[in-house]
Amino acid sequence: MTQPPRQRPRNAIVYNTGFASNSPTVNPLASLAACVTLLRQRHECVLNALGQGPYARRLEGNLISLRLAEAFLEKAGINLVKPGHPVQIAVIGPTQSGKSSLVNLLLGEVRAGVSPLAGFTVHSQGFPLNTGNLAWDWLEGYFRDYRRCPIDELPEGRYEFFTLDEALALPCHRLPPSIIWDTPDFDSVDATDYRAAVLRTAALADVILLVVSKDKYADQSVWDMMSLLEPLAQPTVVCLNKLNATSRDTLVRSLREKWRAARRDEPPQAVVLPWIDDPRGAFPEHEGTALLGMLAEACTKVDRRGAEKQARRLIAVHWQDWLAPIRQELSARTEWEGLLDSAMNEAMAIYRRDFLDHPHHYETFQRALAELLTLLEIPGLAGGMVAARKLITWPVRQLVRLGRSFGGRENLGQETMVLNRTLEHLFIHVQQSLLERGGMDGAMTAYWRELGVLLKDESRTGEAARAAAIARHVQDFQPEIERTAHQLHDKLREHPAVLNTLRATRATADAAALGLALHTGGIGVQDFIIAPAILSVTSLLAESALGHFLHRAEAELKERQYRDTQKLFEEVLGPVLKSLPDRMNQEVRFNIPGQMVESVEGMLFGG
Repeated sequence: MTQPPRQRPRNAIVYNTGFASNSPTVNPLASLAACVTLLRQRHECVLNALGQGPYARRLEGNLISLRLAEAFLEKAGINLVKPGHPVQIAVIGPTQSGKSSLVNLLLGEVRAGVSPLAGFTVHSQGFPLNTGNLAWDWLEGYFRDYRRCPIDELPEGRYEFFTLDEALALPCHRLPPSIIWDTPDFDSVDATDYRAAVLRTAALADVILLVVSKDKYADQSVWDMMSLLEPLAQPTVVCLNKLNATSRDTLVRSLREKWRAARRDEPPQAVVLPWIDDPRGAFPEHEGTALLGMLAEACTKVDRRGAEKQARRLIAVHWQDWLAPIRQELSARTEWEGLLDSAMNEAMAIYRRDFLDHPHHYETFQRALAELLTLLEIPGLAGGMVAARKLITWPVRQLVRLGRSFGGRENLGQETMVLNRTLEHLFIHVQQSLLERGGMDGAMTAYWRELGVLLKDESRTGEAARAAAIARHVQDFQPEIERTAHQLHDKLREHPAVLNTLRATRATADAAALGLALHTGGIGVQDFIIAPAILSVTSLLAESALGHFLHRAEAELKERQYRDTQKLFEEVLGPVLKSLPDRMNQEVRFNIPGQMVESVEGMLFGG
């Protein structure tokens, strides 16, 4: 009873590539294989979620070369572990070129199924020749995504199977111990269903036998395939099948021209076989001998020691194409973070303009002065004065509270209101930038549109969290205000005359009445600033010997508040917005770490 194939999850996201570029024990071959596998998995996952379109077609092209590279890297690993395994000969070609009939002719008996119908062979079928009773567990591992099945039990319409037939013993055969692989075509309408099996078989091959007919040799699909295989430098023989004698020379010459147009290496030897009405018939003796001789010679040129070099060459050829969508995604992420950095810098400029440098809105230093007024209480009078002020200011505080309740305006403070307006501006500005990018054609259009939806959602759902963060920010800065008040008071104590004058002014004008109301929440800072008593205290300080120290204390407080607010943006708001791409639909994102790309490029190109 056959076992189901061990398939990889198509949507698996693999982030652990199994290597670190700075590791002294790194296995370059395994590292490259892990990277290519990751790229292949992400291409498959993104394609499954995308649908049709130019971008999807470009990814499909990448997937073809990725599958070939992944399989060949595994073949290179087999070469290291089992360098003496039988020669693998893959018979490849377009539909109805006569591949299966040719396999039977090579074997000397009918093993591969043949049919006049196009696309009859849809599974990779291996036929061991003079290999003895070897164990094929390594081969089953190589075809791990496929189920091994006897050739006469291969199901129709299902492609997750492969055949490895019983070994054929022909001691006098001209070919060395080998496995001859019959493969599906790569150009029919249904080829997309079994192309992966063709690529895996072609990657396994030590020798390629390309079979084409006079009707198919010029097809672009043939030369696309041969161009794809070029970096692997597999010894190749070409068989022009189903030809008549009159067209022989012309087609051979044309085939060589096609080869030179598609590849840079020299055209291989070619054998021409005449049309055989009976697909189960025998080789014409002369042509059959020539073909076997060419294949035998090609087998002598197999050099498995160069597999890693060939794999690197294949990866280098396609690397930029593979990385193009990943680079676009990494670039979009960088652009998004840069957009946010610019928006937050602009927000900080607005915060400085509308609050810190605004002559009527900056309230923080006035709070420090309110703290200073509390420190200026005359010893012995403080308790009674506080009680009296509470009684005096109670009606005012209640009226102010009632008026603001009816007016619908909460006493948030100028800084909180400015920060709320600044954040609103930031979201509008960034949203507009995303709309502009989402309106442009390109591979990343969907990226920007989805990001715009997430930003809009965050602006709504994250409002409470931002309000709480701003409230904590304002509350956490209170010790800095108190520290400034104490610095001013300590400086005043160095000037007793000024200190006593201020205490007298404070006692007679009772400037702290509004300060107390401010602390108890009844009167806002804007009311506090315009109080004549406070103006008189501030003017006295400014005109005294402490005027310079007063301005410096205010400037330092502003700078500390600016840095604290900048920290609010960078450490609270920034990470939330910069992580929005992580909340996007990951099935249509590659999510390849940039560090991994750099590490692999270092191995490939020495950079």
